[in-house]
Parts: sequence; structure tokens; C-alpha cells
Amino acid sequence: MSMSRTSGTSGARERLVVIGGDAAGMSAASQARRLRGPDELEIVAFERGHFTSYSACGIPYWVGGDLPERDRLIARTPEEHRERAIDLRMRTEVTEIDVARARVRSRDLGSGAEEWTSYDKLVIATGARPIRPDLPGIDAPGVHGVQTLDDGQALLDTLTATEGRRAVVVGAGYIGVEMAEALINRGYEVTVVNRGKEPMSTLDPDMGRLVHTAMEGLGITMVDDAEVTKVLTGQDGRVRAVATEDAEYPADVVVLGIGVRPETTLAKAAGLPLGDHGGLLTDLAMRVRGHENIWAGGDCVEVLDLISGRERHIALGTHANKHGQVIGSNVGGGYATFPGVVGTAVSKVCDLEIARTGLREKDAHRAGLRFEAVTIESTSRAGYYPDADLMTVKMLAEHRTGRLLGVQIVGGEGAAKRVDIAAVALTAGMTVEQMTSLDLGYAPPFSPVWDPILVAARKAVAAVRRSAP
Repeated sequence: MSMSRTSGTSGARERLVVIGGDAAGMSAASQARRLRGPDELEIVAFERGHFTSYSACGIPYWVGGDLPERDRLIARTPEEHRERAIDLRMRTEVTEIDVARARVRSRDLGSGAEEWTSYDKLVIATGARPIRPDLPGIDAPGVHGVQTLDDGQALLDTLTATEGRRAVVVGAGYIGVEMAEALINRGYEVTVVNRGKEPMSTLDPDMGRLVHTAMEGLGITMVDDAEVTKVLTGQDGRVRAVATEDAEYPADVVVLGIGVRPETTLAKAAGLPLGDHGGLLTDLAMRVRGHENIWAGGDCVEVLDLISGRERHIALGTHANKHGQVIGSNVGGGYATFPGVVGTAVSKVCDLEIARTGLREKDAHRAGLRFEAVTIESTSRAGYYPDADLMTVKMLAEHRTGRLLGVQIVGGEGAAKRVDIAAVALTAGMTVEQMTSLDLGYAPPFSPVWDPILVAARKAVAAVRRSAP
């Protein structure tokens, strides 16, 4: 083990160390470099994988064959970062953060060599890790979590080498649903085993039921309200089935879509502050609370929910890139903040679009809010216009005040992005009555005269008025 060649505190030049080479980490490094040149700021970044600055959200579409080439998911290669005077060290894992001495220990995964690198400023962008329940057989060959580009490549390698065509997806959140579609597209017989009563626990169960029906329509076998107890293996040690208390489901490949947790092992060992969900806690500038020269962003942090006022862990590339921009601006001598989120997310199952923003019913109950919930059915275009698709919109409004609390949308083409209207309204703190006056675009190919969002808002207004004393 040795110290790095140069000190981060010698002379006038500062050293920024970045742990993690994807969205938040490299956005922070790039933004800091824009503001401060190499003569002012040395930047050293560590990435344990083979890729940098890629779209993890696109992995299911690459696996499913919608994207023919992996490299289309890569926004910037290691070489491109190095051309911008960023000392990017690939296949190098940081194993310890020494806060007291302002340094990190790293290990080259190829040679095994270790060294300490000092820092003046530190960015932690270690991302999230797929949840792998502690079950017999869970680490057998053929069982895959899908979080990084390396994970996606490993899954594709398994799919290419496996002769069987039976797949089991464990979990029915965003990753589980998207991976089920990807495997159907590759010609697999797919079973989804889901612990919840309906898929997509980010929706209320009544809206999740619409997703369930659509998945069954694709030929996916849905097993809800069931928990996996073990992964069964064959004589060759590879996965052969997934078992619940009541049944076994044959599998040549298993994909874990249970969700992710913040990867904060290093941060916890270093004594940095973590929230209830295991993510790092930061201030509005994305600085780790109580630590002047340490920042954190991306899937390893918790963020403020602007509606409930509580901290949440939301693993999305949109947030990670914004975190990186904020961190890079502050590290580079500028000023920026990340105020929080309203919890907007979209997905799809083939032609069915799924969207949500704000609070679900159980979120509102947990926050101690009283509310009215309404559901409407409408169409994406004027009803008489060809190919008008049905959509269902659910809206939550606060009791008496009428403040918008949340919106969920499930429907055909044109459904998902309508949630952005609600996301803006939530951020602005609008009431459902104010929403009914929004001047939204209208033409028969794009919307009915009353957009579905406005129809839901009108119904919510009526419900709020009925609830008034």
C-alpha cells in the first residue's frame, strides 16, 4: 500500500476526489471542470466498473432488443473524460473513506494494488445496489440483479448461453415490469412473482390492477401476493426454479426486480449521516450534513419530498444528473441548490403507459393528511379522432384546502407525459380548482376539449366542495 503520488493539499491547487463514475459523479466532475481549470483544481475519479456516464434506465430496452448496441447507452467514455483533464481510474474500487485525515483508500481490481489518495473536496456518488434477499440459492449462476451496465452485459451473456426459454422475474416494480417486457420481447416464457397484491407498488392497488391486466394480456404469468422462499438449482449448480410457499416456477434465468437500496457501505463505515432509508443526508447544496468538504448525490442519497416534507430515497437518473450539476457548481466556486422532488416517474409495458407523481393514498395517510381521491376515464385525443386511446387518471386533493397531492395515470399512447402537468402543479403548490383554469394546448389529434388532467381536477374540485362543512 502506498500514498498517491501527489498531495491534495500542496500548493494552491486543490484536489477533488469523486467516488463513482456514472451520472452524479461524472456530472459533478464535468461541471467543476467547466468552472475551474486543471491549474486550479485536480480531479481524480474512481469507478469500479467498466463503463462511465451511461443510462441505466435504458438497460431493459437494450436487453429486450429495442437498442441494438450497448454503446448507445453511453453518454461519455472514460477517454472523453480524460481529455477534459479528469484523472479517471477505471476498475478501481474505493474501499475506505478516512474522514479525519481527508483521504480515501482504493484498490485496483486488476492488480490488487492499493493506495491512499488525499482530497480537499470529496464527492460520494456510489449509487444503489439491487436488493438480493438472503435466500438459499440466490447467488446461483443464472440469477441476475440489473442496476449497472456491467449487470446488463452479464444478463445478456446468460441469455445468449442458455438454451432454455423460461424466465422468472422476482418483483414487479419498475425494473421488474420493464425486464418482464424485455424478456417477452426476446421470446421467453415469463413468470413474475410479486410480493404485493398488485404490480407497481408505486401506484395505488386500484391503478396497479390495470397494469396486472395488461401484463397478462402480453402472455406474462402474474403471481401476486407471493413471496419467494428459495432458488432451486440443478446438478450443475445453475438455477432451475424459483419456489414460494405454495409452488415452484421453472426458470432457466432469474431476474431480480425487487428494487434497490442506497449503496452507502463506505459512508456508513466512515460515520457519515444516513437517513431512515439508508441514504446519505445532505443539505440543499448537496453537501453531506455536518461535513464542509464532502458532497453526495445520485442514488446513494435521500432527498426531500416537497409534498409530505419527509426524506425519500428515489433512484432516478434525472435526479442524479441534477445532483451532479449542483455539486459541481458548488465545488467549482459557484452556487446551486437542489430543493427536492415531487416523486415523478413514468414507465411502460408495451403499449401501456404508466405514470405517477406526488403522494399515493398510503403516503398521504402516513403523512397525516386528509384527502379526497377521484378517478376518471378519458381519451388521449378527441373521441372522434382515429386511434384515440383510453386512459385512467386518479387524483388526490387535500381535504378542504383542495391542494393537489398526487396524480397517477395508466393508459395508451399520450398518457404518461401528461403527468408532467401535475408535477408542475405540485411543485407550484396549486389547488385542483386552480388547475381547472390551466391554459393547456388543444387540438383533436392531441387532446379532447377538456384534457383528462382537467377532467380529473374538476371532479376533485367537486369532491373537495362536498367535503366542506
